[in-house]
Amino acid sequence: MLTYSTIVVFGQDDMESVKKNDLVVTDEEQIILFTTAILIVVGIFLYMARNIIRRKKTAYDKKEFSSQKDRDYEKYHSDWTNDYEDFKSKNSIDDEEFRKAMEKSSLLNYYEILGVPNDAAQMEIKSRYRQLAKELHPDKSKNNDSDKMVEINKAYEVLSDKDRRERYDKYLNVS
Repeated sequence: MLTYSTIVVFGQDDMESVKKNDLVVTDEEQIILFTTAILIVVGIFLYMARNIIRRKKTAYDKKEFSSQKDRDYEKYHSDWTNDYEDFKSKNSIDDEEFRKAMEKSSLLNYYEILGVPNDAAQMEIKSRYRQLAKELHPDKSKNNDSDKMVEINKAYEVLSDKDRRERYDKYLNVS
């Protein structure tokens, strides 16, 4: 049984000290080996990052996980948020807005804006909103009624939500 011991000798000029079974690597060969090693590492990195580079969806992206849908919980319940932040609910913001408008006697009648009766059903409100949006949308109409479109959007936003509509009706009936 033969055994060979290989020793890599770098940068030795005198070949007399090198034995018969030693492996001698010259400077040019060192550069080639080092370049090859770098290319292998870069190739492995590119292989591992291929989905990101090609923007290919992974199995995680294709499935529907709750962590992908609702990120509000993490946003408002992380350790990094300030514990003293005051988060007002949408209800209190609406009540405050309606109350201020009522005090100034500037509470708009959203039913008149949409042109529906006060006891209109949700489908009737929705269809009337869509009809007005088609007629008055800035991209479709020649008139520049962006203020009118804002009023229509706000009216639909309030009247399409059952809770907001009840609060609005309460303030509208008082005024």
